[in-house]
Formats: sequence, C-alpha cells, structure tokens
Amino acid sequence: MGSADSKLNFRKAVIQLTTKTQPVEATDDAFWDQFWADTATSVQDVFALVPAAEIRAVREESPSNLATLCYKAVEKLVQGAESGCHSEKEKQIVLNCSRLLTRVLPYIFEDPDWRGFFWSTVPGAGRGAGEDDDENARPLAESLLLAVADLLFCPDFTVQSHRRSTDSAEDIHSLDSCEYIWEAGVGFAHSPQPNYNHDMNRMELLKLLLTCFSEAMYLPPAPDSSSVNPWVQFFCSTENRHALPLFTSLLNTVCAYDPVGYGIPYNHLLFSDHREPLVEEAAQVLIVSLDHDGATPTVDGTTTGTAMDDADPPGPENLFVNYLSRIHREEDFQFILKGIARLLSNPLLQTYLPNSTKKIQFHQELLVLFWKLCDFNKKFLFFVLKSSDVLDILVPILYFLNDARADQSRVGLMHIGVFILLLLSGERNFGVRLNKPYSVRVPMDIPVFTGTHADLLIVVFHKIITSGHQRLQPLFDCLLTIVVNVSPYLKSLSMVAANKLLHLLEAFSTTWFLFSAAQNHHLVFFLLEVFNNIIQYQFDGNSNLVYAIIRKRSVFHQLANLPTDPPTIHKALQRRRRAPEALSRTSSQEGVSMEGSHPAAPAEPGTLKASLVATPGIEKLTEKSQVSEDGTLRSLEPAPQQNSAECSPASEEPSQAWREQRRLSSASAGGQWSPTSEWVLSWKSKLPLQTIMRLLQVLVPQVEKICIDKGLTDESEILRFLQHGTLVGLLPVPHPILIRKYQANSGTAMWFRTYMWGVIYLRNVDPPVWYDTDVKLFEIQRV
Repeated sequence: MGSADSKLNFRKAVIQLTTKTQPVEATDDAFWDQFWADTATSVQDVFALVPAAEIRAVREESPSNLATLCYKAVEKLVQGAESGCHSEKEKQIVLNCSRLLTRVLPYIFEDPDWRGFFWSTVPGAGRGAGEDDDENARPLAESLLLAVADLLFCPDFTVQSHRRSTDSAEDIHSLDSCEYIWEAGVGFAHSPQPNYNHDMNRMELLKLLLTCFSEAMYLPPAPDSSSVNPWVQFFCSTENRHALPLFTSLLNTVCAYDPVGYGIPYNHLLFSDHREPLVEEAAQVLIVSLDHDGATPTVDGTTTGTAMDDADPPGPENLFVNYLSRIHREEDFQFILKGIARLLSNPLLQTYLPNSTKKIQFHQELLVLFWKLCDFNKKFLFFVLKSSDVLDILVPILYFLNDARADQSRVGLMHIGVFILLLLSGERNFGVRLNKPYSVRVPMDIPVFTGTHADLLIVVFHKIITSGHQRLQPLFDCLLTIVVNVSPYLKSLSMVAANKLLHLLEAFSTTWFLFSAAQNHHLVFFLLEVFNNIIQYQFDGNSNLVYAIIRKRSVFHQLANLPTDPPTIHKALQRRRRAPEALSRTSSQEGVSMEGSHPAAPAEPGTLKASLVATPGIEKLTEKSQVSEDGTLRSLEPAPQQNSAECSPASEEPSQAWREQRRLSSASAGGQWSPTSEWVLSWKSKLPLQTIMRLLQVLVPQVEKICIDKGLTDESEILRFLQHGTLVGLLPVPHPILIRKYQANSGTAMWFRTYMWGVIYLRNVDPPVWYDTDVKLFEIQRV
C-alpha cells in the first residue's frame, strides 16, 4: 500500500475516533489496528494528521476511547519488547505507537483530571497471563517505561545484533544489555559500527521517553521544589534493569560525538549527519533524568546537604545520579571533559571557518550537563580544575555570555553561564589557571588586548555590565563575586582589563547610582575588595592596575568624601532622572573590536522565549569561607541577622534583584524607597579604603616627582618605576582572603528545572511536541 493511501487510512481512523460517541471495545482489533498496523507515517505526519483540537475533543467527549487508545498503544509496545521486534511489521507497529503516544501524552498531562491516568492500572493488564491478577497489575506508566527501556536494547532494531546468521534469534530476556552499550567511552571500550536506522529508531523512542518525563512542565513551579517526577523516579530506579547501560549509552553518545565528522571541513555539506538529532535527544533525556534535588551521596559516602545519619536517604535512589556521582577513573573524566569542551567550542570554530563544520545548537543542554557533573561529582570538579583544560570550558562560556548579552530571549543562557563560573571560582585552582596567556583569537565583539584568560574574563564581564540587556542587572552581583573570588590569584592584569575595572568603579560610585537603590553600594564594596586583594597579595606583577588606580585616584577621594546631607542626596537623585542610562560607555575607552567579530544583536522580533523563576540573591547563592595560611578554607558562620542600618562589613552583601529591593526597602510616603543620611553613613564608614589610600599616599608623590624631574608624559617610564617599587611594610596588615562559594538551595534547584524544561520546549519544534499545550512551569512569550 502506498504512503498516500496509508496516510489517508490513518486520517480516517482518527476521524472515526473523534466522531464515535459510543465507547469502542478494547477487543475490537479491526478498529484499533488502523492506527498502527499498516501505516507508513513519519512522526511529522502523525502530528499533522492528529490535530490538537481533535485530541482535546476526544478527551472531553469520549474519554473512554482516548483511554483505550493509550492502553492499546502501550500494549503494542509491550508486545514488541517481549518478542524482540524481529519482523519489519513489528518494528513498524512499535514506531507508529511510539509516535502516537508522543503526540497524545502532552494533552493527557495538561488536564489535571487525566494526569493520574497512566498511574492507574488497566483491568486485565496484569503482570502474569492469568485473568485474575488485576491486584498485582502494573500501572500503565510503568509498563510503558519498561517497554521503552527494553526496546532501546533490541538487536537489529536499536542495537547491532551479536548473533551470527546461523544462530537463532537472541532471547530478549536473557540478553545482557551492558554488552550493547551504544558507544565507547565511560565503562565501555567497544565502538559499534554507526547504523542510520538504529540511530533513527533510538531517537524516536527517546523522544517518547522525554515526552513521558515532561509531565513536569504541566505543574506550576513549587517553592519547596521537592516535587519528584514519578516518571523519572521509576525509570531511574532499580525496577529498570537497563538503567546502567542506558545511562552509559546516553553519556557516551553525547561525549563521543564529533560534529566535524572525519576531520574533513565542509563534509556536512556532502551528506547529512544523522547523529546530531540522536545526540540532542540523548543530552535532553540525560539532563532530565538527573533532575534531582536534596542531599546527594558524594563519592566517599558522605552526603552533601545534610549530615549523614543512619537512616537511608528518603525515597528510592535515582540510579542515574548515583552512577554519575560514582565515576572516578581519570580516563573517564578526560573523555567526558574533552567531549563537552569539543562540543561547546564548536560554535566558536564556526567563526573562524564559516560553515566549515556543522554548527551544533544544543550548547544549553551541554552547560546543564556540565553543571550536573560538577554538582554531583566533586572528583570531576577537581579533575576539571587540575589542568588548564578548564580554560576549554571557560572560553566558550565567555563567548556565549558575550554573544547573548543583548538578547532577552537568552537571559537563561546568561544565567547558567554565570552560575558555572561562580561554582568554579569558589576553588583556588580556577583563579590560578586564569593566569595562562590567552592566545586563541576567537572573534568576539570586545576590545583587542594582549594578556591572560583573567583579562578576557574581566573584559567580557565589563562588556556585559555596560552594554548588556537590562534584565541582566540581577547578575551584576554574581559577576563581581566571581572577580572577587579569583582576584587574590591574578598575577598581572593587562592595561585594558585594569582600565575596565576602574571604569566600573567610576560608574558604580557616582552619587546618583549609589543613592538610587538600596543595594547599589554593594557593587562598590565588591570592586574595592578586588583592588585590595590584588594590592595585598599580587602587588608585584600588577603595575598596570596600580598605575590605573593612581590615574583615577579622584574616584577614591570622592568615595571617601561622599556627601551624606539630605539636600545633596536629593540633588543627586534629580540628576538621575535626566540621565537614565545607568552606565554610559563614555570614558571606558572602548577599543577597536576584534577582527571578524559581529556586535551582539537583540533577539529577532517574534522569537519565542520561556519565562524563568527568579534566582536567589547572592547571599543565598553563596557561603563565605576564609582562606587560611595553608590555603585551606574554613566556613564562616553567618552572623545573627542585624537590622540593615548597622550591618557589619562582612554582611555588606547584595541581596535580591535590585528592583525587588527598591520595592521592599523602607518605604517612604510615596511607597518608593528613598535614601536617608543615616543609611548612607551606615555603609560609608565601612568602605574598605585604607589599603588604597595608603598606596596613593606613598606612590603619588613619587610618581609626580618622576614626571617633574624627567618632564615625562610617557607612561612606560612610570610603569617601569612601579614595576620595581615595593610597598613592603607600608600597607596595612593583609586582610584574610574571603571566598564566596556557590551553595545549592531549593531556589536554584527550581531555577534549573524551569530553565531546562524551557530550553527543551523551545528546541523541540520538529515535531512541535509541546507547542500550544497548556504548560504551567513557565510562560512562553514572544520577544
């Protein structure tokens, strides 16, 4: 039968289903088989031939028919898994049922009355063959998930068969799926021959699996975020005998993928790459399976999050999280890190040789995966920071941050990039690695400089703050916290980066900026802490920064003499209304941008974006630790809550997004927050200016003397003098180094869940699995 005929028959069956008001018996095989027996439809066909309005109509008007359709489709998948899908006809039936369920499931999830349907047992669908075993019947969801897991290791359907043609068919029940892992890598050395059909069949089954897991999209974000996804929970439990080989297959498929193909540029123009869609699905299924909050066992058996007690951790273990946390071999870490770095760098390669390789689109999923790896496996985090390979992750992240800064549809990408850098910056090794010279020239829309990876980081952060999208303001705290964390280890900043830091201080210390929101002064505290760390711990190599501080000394004097009288405060705020641009680019000496770079562009009108929940403020995201003499960290106990007017310098911490702050701060008559003299005095007295003032006191007269003596206008001579200068014994006693380490909390867990599902929703457009269904976890908006 031709494909056009089969589509017509399939469409007829759909119409019959929507017009029948009487329940169709489950035993009426002639009717139900029309949906899967002899149709040759692609998943795109199924989406076109089964319109949303008709699925909803069946759901409302003849619910028993929708229930029977789902039950029968699952039954066919279970039969296919039992038999091992040897005939072409069986394979076709399995794929058709899989496509149909992918189409229908979101409409089951969007209706609260139906949501429990798959977790109920269906009469007569017992585990055994007898008629009377309904009481031990499996819920439909469990049967579906176990069938999909079996089908993903089905010889000649989704994996290469190991039998020789003379042997009889492999028995699906005795088959050890660990021998059929899809790709070499972690825990598996054999790389099977690529097979287009197997990849396509795996992809369709993974899409169905992802659709099952997507019930999470239809529940509003819960503040406690402890809502366990029952689909993921069951699939990643010991009930699934394929959990280990599946986890390994997904991870290895992602990390082994090389979009360049066989090292031949432009080869993707000659033949299409069928691997990429599979790799994308694998990455999405993997990150959703790892969506797990709460205390996770670390490798040494202690837990992070709560003190270890004798009781078992609550609820069944998520085996995917368990396996991920237990990876420990160096070569496995190397394979994972190299793979993720290769894929994250792929869009950057594009900019060297346009169109030379296939440009991958799933970098957001990769960033979530990298985050989970670092979060659940501390040994992996230390491995990443042990060598300069971490820079192969850093450079792409900075590239994405810089590229997305003007595009409000990519605010989520900006957040995850910054969260990863915040996590890494809590470790001393990260700061040390940043001293490596930056020689790769990725075309980025930033000023040209010669220097280290630390310079790159500062220049990109400056660009985000001064020319990024307005919705990035809540991230400024995080960006500066990262710079503070690495500052004690930065051996020599370039002149470009030093000027950028001083430009930020200049912008943040104008009176109207300081007085216009309750939290703005925190940014000045952070920058002063950066300067203090560098002067106290890395004075020798940092003549560029010292020179920049001397040149901009008026900024520090203005801060020390900040006016606190009400008339001046009032006048400063009036000036603000005339100058709405918070951070002008004037005086930042924007140099020429790098060759071949394109300015960051805002989103195209009509771009869809998913809303995000608010991220916790920096004081909730981080925990302060002090670096001891021997380099170890000790946690600082948070001081008891004081009233904000008398907070100590240590608690001078930016909190919730500024807008929130301005709304909540001591409301004045108009309900708008307004600064008072007492408020300004409360923090002005704590500005850590002593070290810098002492430096200026000692060095400025010496520099002025050189200029007069030699009639100098040439800065190289002054820099040479500063390079050999020393302030030993002249500065205050070095302050202890404070590191603000990222700490997980329920707020960030919820943020990651909404971000991840928002990405998956927007990336699955062909077919549009969730488009126009009533999702509750986030809102879909047009830019």
